[in-house]
Amino acid sequence: MTQPDIRTLGALKQSGYQPRSVKQELRDNLIKKLQSKQDVFPGIYGYEETVIPELQRAILAGHHINLLGLRGQAKTRIARLLVSLLDEYVPVVEGSELNDDPLQPLSVFARNLIAEKGDDTPITWLHRDDRYTEKLATPDVSVADLIGDADPIKAATLKLPYSDERVIHFGLIPRAHRGIFVINELPDLQARIQVSLFNILQEGDIQIRGFKVRLPLDIQFVFTANPEDYTNRGSIVTPLKDRIDAQIITHYPKSIEIGKRITKQEARIREEQRGLVTTNEIVHDLVEQVAIEARGSEFVDAKSGVSARLTISAYEQVIAAAERRALLNGETNTYVRIADFLGAVPAVTGKVELVYEGEQEGAGIVAEKLMGKAIRTQFLQYFPDPEKTKKQKDKPNPYKPVQDWFGSRTIDLLHDASDEDYRKVLDVVPGLKDLVQQSVPSELSKENLHFWMEFALHGMAEHSLISRNRLTAGAQFKDLLSSMFTMPNFGDDDDDDEEYLSSKKRKRR
Repeated sequence: MTQPDIRTLGALKQSGYQPRSVKQELRDNLIKKLQSKQDVFPGIYGYEETVIPELQRAILAGHHINLLGLRGQAKTRIARLLVSLLDEYVPVVEGSELNDDPLQPLSVFARNLIAEKGDDTPITWLHRDDRYTEKLATPDVSVADLIGDADPIKAATLKLPYSDERVIHFGLIPRAHRGIFVINELPDLQARIQVSLFNILQEGDIQIRGFKVRLPLDIQFVFTANPEDYTNRGSIVTPLKDRIDAQIITHYPKSIEIGKRITKQEARIREEQRGLVTTNEIVHDLVEQVAIEARGSEFVDAKSGVSARLTISAYEQVIAAAERRALLNGETNTYVRIADFLGAVPAVTGKVELVYEGEQEGAGIVAEKLMGKAIRTQFLQYFPDPEKTKKQKDKPNPYKPVQDWFGSRTIDLLHDASDEDYRKVLDVVPGLKDLVQQSVPSELSKENLHFWMEFALHGMAEHSLISRNRLTAGAQFKDLLSSMFTMPNFGDDDDDDEEYLSSKKRKRR
């Protein structure tokens, strides 16, 4: 739709235009979309039966909304998508600070201009994208930022008292008149600033420097907040919470499939990376599983939550790790590896809040343990359960040939090894290819065979069938028993290991 050609108040009246409140506008456009079966909130996955119906009911009821949930639950994205429910263009009095409706002027400027020029009053058209205002709540936000303040220079120049509306320098909220105003992280707003919102939400007036100004602002308020018991942050004061009509609780994806859809949509993978790196679904599953493991980990603060940004960043780093290796080896294409997945530790360490026990372990060690648990869990989706195979006396143990070979041998899988060297190392292990071909025949192709062989080794290590030790440049696999007397396990802290060895020496003395 192009911007209407109407440019004067008289022409607007002749067009049959009728003012509508922003809440009525949102309601009417939502009704149209629901009736035509359109997707109201595209790109929002996992909320189809929970958050989105509640949000639609709140809009139909004309309610102010608070989206309450942990970090990375698409609260801000939902708020921004509400813009699509506004009319594409609305008329405003040209030059007005408060986006005045020509038929319902609010500011002194617009009222005086219409009184002076009548039907010749110039109007312009405001696009819906310009009717969205967002403010991140921080402790330094002031009443003047949100509501406004009396401008002493204006007062002196115009020789007007502070009680006159014309000397007010309006803040963000009055300037959002006839639009959507979003305050992110509402609990971070100081209590005295939250109090200043009371009258705007309920009575439709503002108070500046002790002077009450009647301003029936037309605004759809949307707030986002983390649960109030989250760390040492503030809370939403009770009277303000009482004035927010609908509190909608968001949540994390309830399945790996939903999480994968979100990650695939949000991950910024460049075209040159897509052409260079070939990936598969199990890598996506592993990345999502890390977030699931983190949300249930005893080392991670459950009240803080684990953002969906963890999986997005982790997947981007997995692809980047494979890309880097290919560039170093001068290869024009490569297949993603488990080593690339394990190289995404930096994406995990910055995305989880650790409890005391986690801090003692160290962020890097916790991240490696979470990734190890993800491998352990996903391994059982494709390979026989090692615990069950031990108890089956009538069937051969599919892991035994691999275990037996490692009884006196080791292999080193280096992160930056070329594809040729990578395949050579894995092909050395007898029985490994047979294990993969028996367990995941439907998943195999010529190019991903060695990926599955590497995955099998890591899975066996997580189930204590063989040992995996951390090397500076990769991982070493060996017999479980021999590793107890040599190197620390992958994910164990070197300092802890040294302390353990020192204590053993002291006991010998």
